[in-house]
Amino acid sequence: MNNSRLKHVAAASFLLCGMSFVATGTAWAAAAAPAASAALPAGVVKGPAVEGITEYRLPNGLKVLLFPDASKPTVTVNVTYLVGSRHENYGETGMAHLLEHLMFKGSPKNKSIPQEFSARGMEFNGTTANDRTNYYEVFQASPDNLKWALDMEADRMVHSFIARKDLDSEMTVVRNEYESGENSPFGVLLKRMQSVAYDWHAYGRSTIGNRSDIENVKIDNLQAFYRTYYQPDNAVLLVAGKFDAAQTLQWISKSFGAIPKPKRTLPPFWTVEPTQDGERSFVVRRKGDVQIVALGYKIPSALQQDSDALSFMSEILGDTPTGRLHKQLVETGKAAQVFSFGETGYAPGLQIIGAVVKAGQPLEPVREALTEAVESFAKTPPTEEEMERTRRNFANSIEKALNDPQRVGVTLSEEISLGDWRLLFQGRDKLPTITSKEVADVAARYLKRDNRVVGEFIPEDNPQRADIPAAPSVEEAMKGFKAKDNVLTSEVFDPSNDNINARTEIKTIGGLKVALLPKKNRGETVAVNLQLDWGDEKNLVNTQIVSAFTNQMLMRGTTKYNREQLADAFSRLKVSGSPQRFETTGPNLDEALRLVAHVLKEPSFPAAEFEQLRQQWIVGLEASRSEPQVLASQAIAQHFNHYPQGDVRNAQSLDEQLAALKALKLEDVIAFHREYYGASHGELAIVGDFDKAAASKTIADSFNGWNSKVAYAPVLNTNVDKAPLHTMLNAPDKENGFYTARLNVDLNSNDADYPALELANYMFGGGSLKSRLMDRIRQKDGLSYGGGSDLRPGSQDRAGSFSIGAIAAPQNLKKLEAAIREELDRVLKDGFTEAELVNAKSGLLQERQQTRAKDTALAGGWSRNLYLGRTFAWSKEFEARLNAATLAQVNAAFRKAIDPAKMSIATSGDEAKANAKP
Repeated sequence: MNNSRLKHVAAASFLLCGMSFVATGTAWAAAAAPAASAALPAGVVKGPAVEGITEYRLPNGLKVLLFPDASKPTVTVNVTYLVGSRHENYGETGMAHLLEHLMFKGSPKNKSIPQEFSARGMEFNGTTANDRTNYYEVFQASPDNLKWALDMEADRMVHSFIARKDLDSEMTVVRNEYESGENSPFGVLLKRMQSVAYDWHAYGRSTIGNRSDIENVKIDNLQAFYRTYYQPDNAVLLVAGKFDAAQTLQWISKSFGAIPKPKRTLPPFWTVEPTQDGERSFVVRRKGDVQIVALGYKIPSALQQDSDALSFMSEILGDTPTGRLHKQLVETGKAAQVFSFGETGYAPGLQIIGAVVKAGQPLEPVREALTEAVESFAKTPPTEEEMERTRRNFANSIEKALNDPQRVGVTLSEEISLGDWRLLFQGRDKLPTITSKEVADVAARYLKRDNRVVGEFIPEDNPQRADIPAAPSVEEAMKGFKAKDNVLTSEVFDPSNDNINARTEIKTIGGLKVALLPKKNRGETVAVNLQLDWGDEKNLVNTQIVSAFTNQMLMRGTTKYNREQLADAFSRLKVSGSPQRFETTGPNLDEALRLVAHVLKEPSFPAAEFEQLRQQWIVGLEASRSEPQVLASQAIAQHFNHYPQGDVRNAQSLDEQLAALKALKLEDVIAFHREYYGASHGELAIVGDFDKAAASKTIADSFNGWNSKVAYAPVLNTNVDKAPLHTMLNAPDKENGFYTARLNVDLNSNDADYPALELANYMFGGGSLKSRLMDRIRQKDGLSYGGGSDLRPGSQDRAGSFSIGAIAAPQNLKKLEAAIREELDRVLKDGFTEAELVNAKSGLLQERQQTRAKDTALAGGWSRNLYLGRTFAWSKEFEARLNAATLAQVNAAFRKAIDPAKMSIATSGDEAKANAKP
């Protein structure tokens, strides 16, 4: 018994409609005997007939093909099951092939099948492929032999032992078959080609399977696989040769017809291999005597109309001695042998083209010449001589197969696995119609760089492998472990607004407003949030890029430390985060604050680091040009931008950012730090396990006297009315798209209706998955994985906004936009419900409390409150107003603020996909 796929590719084969043929030299001879008589057995239905082959269907689903031919004194019985390695699950690779072996181990009525074959002088075998498994026997024509063969095949179809003892005994045989394949450089290279070429589809797995799966598969899994797929409705029985058709159909009806039609439903398969998005390569290094270079290209299923033209291309390239590759590589002495064949089937497959090279000869020139010859094929369409030769070769192969009932019985298994045995004849009849242009066109479509996989087999006596040991058991891994006494303790902290206010000391240290909230934490953790305020509307003109860049340069070196030393210093003090927002531990807080002050005050701005960071930013910005989210967000930002160029509030385009970045000089960064950086205005909050007095002294020591040289005043935002924007931006070759919308809102966080609007936003799209928006576009319509709405009030001004964002496939963007508009209209018309409001209040208030329970968030909250002149008393009052808001107030506030007709909308995605017809 063989792995038929490896057997198939080892020969110089020709492919047509998924069928492999090896050219031989016989002639058409065989007069077809009469088909079965019209008096069919009960329940049997006659199907199509083609050139002496007639199809019948039994009530249990079995398909029968009869090909009577009295010209030779033999009969072939072939059963093809529509199951192969493609149907195996994780951990079960090689199981279809294993089952093929066990099918010869007997059944209750046929306990010694190989011995019976031998006694009757039968030639027999079984083969496994990606899409099918077949079993055949060829024997001297006689009623006794034929009836026995039919009864045996019917019996083992559903009654084979598939026993543990047989699996154990056969394991050595199968393992040896696996090992023999591992000895073949070509076989090993082909296995790797499959696994590298495919990301997800089961065609990426060798039919022989993975060694550990073969050795460890459970008999229960094999039996379940057998019961699922070895059933009459998943099989095709073919009888070819010298036999009485009517009598044979009666025997089949009795033996196979007795098997009940299964009640199970065959598992569906839906995996589609994605389009390859770039060339791939791999190398196999093993002991061997030859070198091989192979190219693999994804090609369509054998059912697709391009398949036949691709077969012509393969033959014209790979034939010996007339093929192009033979002339270009073998006759010139570059290679010893060439090959080309298609590994196709029910699903899209691979075209594999390669060359065998003598050991020691340079491989790179052969690879380059091979690639050039293959990928330039379309530029030199086949000549009429090449086309005629190929048509003749294919026609002869099919004719010779049909002339020999013994051969056609097995040959048709490939066509059967595709779904219809008549594909063989259809392919033959299409031969005269295939044109040179079609062949060149398919070559241009599929023989492309980004669809290429290059594999090389390089013989090496001492390969440098890394053998990975088996994992120990958990018990073994935990052996000897002794737990340390737990010395980490923390207090039970009440995150209420009142408790936070009561526990926090507010003071001014130099130019800094400081909030200190000590609390006992597990691990003595401390969170620090520092915000330094400098500049005003006038002196911050043209500083957007230099300001952001200066901040990024701080951790790249100081007057005391280079970049690596600085990272080590932060690590030793258990500092994680940035100089402005970080976590550390109480015992390290003093040194951490002094180190951060040093970083902020004394950066060295190394020239090499400056240029490295500048190039990283340029590359990052250039890369974002094609991102749908960036394109759409930029469009909205540019639409609402009303500040002059250079204004710190101006929404810079990507081109403007790049231009500023490319013009940026190191001296600009140094000057900005010298003029703007300082602690004359700022906010600092520390929350966690620390000593207030010690921290206060360190803050004073570190920041007092360090002042910004420029004037400071808050820069406020304004809104300007804009006509609604509606635009679609093309993002070619992107699988995902983005939708965003924005509406300016006249809103301040101290407004009476802000709490009601916050609740409305939470219910519409701010409440994660559980919101009106996500219920519609994700749970109901299935259009988007993620989306939401955002309400932003002004804190010192009235420049508020309401925005919506969501991702979706480009082809779903229009549906997404329509669904969002429908939900907005529905809310504005019908309002929210009392139940939604109750849930929103509960969810929003709990989220705020959970946020205050996090030290980093609490430190950030204190910094912001200090900047706005607030304490957590403002938060307490706001939550009280949230809780008191009525449904009428919420609906009224939303209707007053939100007008969908005035919203600006930008979407971005692949226009070709977005506009494609379903």
